Amino acid sequence: MTLTIGWIGCGTHASQMLLPQLLRHDVRIGALCDIDGARLRAASRQFGVATLTSDAAELIATPGLDAIGMAVGPDQHLAFGLAALERGLPVFMEKPPSGTAEGARRLLAASEKAGKPLLLGFMKRYSIGNRIARNVIASGRFGEVLGLTGYYMTAPGYFTGDVDYTGFLLHHCVHYMDLAPFLAGPITGLSARKVEKTPGRILFHVALDFAGGAIGTIAMGTLQSRGAPVERIEIMGDHQRLEVEDVIEVRWHRDPAFKVDDLGATLDPGSDTLTWKPNFTAAANEDYKGYHALLADVVPALGGAATPAPTIADGVEAMRWLETMRAALAI
Repeated sequence: MTLTIGWIGCGTHASQMLLPQLLRHDVRIGALCDIDGARLRAASRQFGVATLTSDAAELIATPGLDAIGMAVGPDQHLAFGLAALERGLPVFMEKPPSGTAEGARRLLAASEKAGKPLLLGFMKRYSIGNRIARNVIASGRFGEVLGLTGYYMTAPGYFTGDVDYTGFLLHHCVHYMDLAPFLAGPITGLSARKVEKTPGRILFHVALDFAGGAIGTIAMGTLQSRGAPVERIEIMGDHQRLEVEDVIEVRWHRDPAFKVDDLGATLDPGSDTLTWKPNFTAAANEDYKGYHALLADVVPALGGAATPAPTIADGVEAMRWLETMRAALAI
């Protein structure tokens, strides 16, 4: 059955990343909402939607909708998410689900009361390199995860005038509060320290403890150009190591023999390094960042199916640890 979705927020991210991938699934956009008339009209033309409004409450009340999707600000996610759930509609929203962990808990309670799912846009779980790493770990061939090292940077372009790191934390750093436990298990402890070169240019290192005994360190900050590589993950095991570069290149190191003095040496698929990276020359509509794969789980979940799509319960945990990190850094 085709799902009819009402969508709130027609900005660049929604119109260029989310909605095009959403429409690759069995979905019809029944109504659009945005407070910017020009953006709303542009999205109407792009996606062929005739029912338009600048009022989110009016969109949520539109007859015939099966679910609500949104990509707006944290406060709007909270308010509009609560309103949709109160009306009995399942919800998909971009992260973060709220500006606070308490707001995320309110959404969780509303989802449980309504008996309807609230799914979140934690697409880093679905970015193909991260997914390959997770699948290797889940296969049992990697063994126990002992350590995780992450590097997730951006530029200081977030900041003009008075420096406020809130947007950077909520829209950027929250990803790794979800991705790290997805790869290494639940977080049980967190500490952090920072260096701030000048206002708006910050680097912080976050130390994590995981329930299975693994330890982790994630470096995040605003000291790198977005035009440079800004993301890297390394997962450490016993004579095993997975490296994911910018979500599109994976290396799986095992326990290879030294080969220099062995003139009969070859490559052993059981012990030598395996690598993967995409073929960008192929004429295929592949979404390496993971939005299409994420929505492949979200769409049936909105229709009532059980899928692995990230839920508001995952959002509560991510927001809890994000606030713990923010308190440790005093930012």
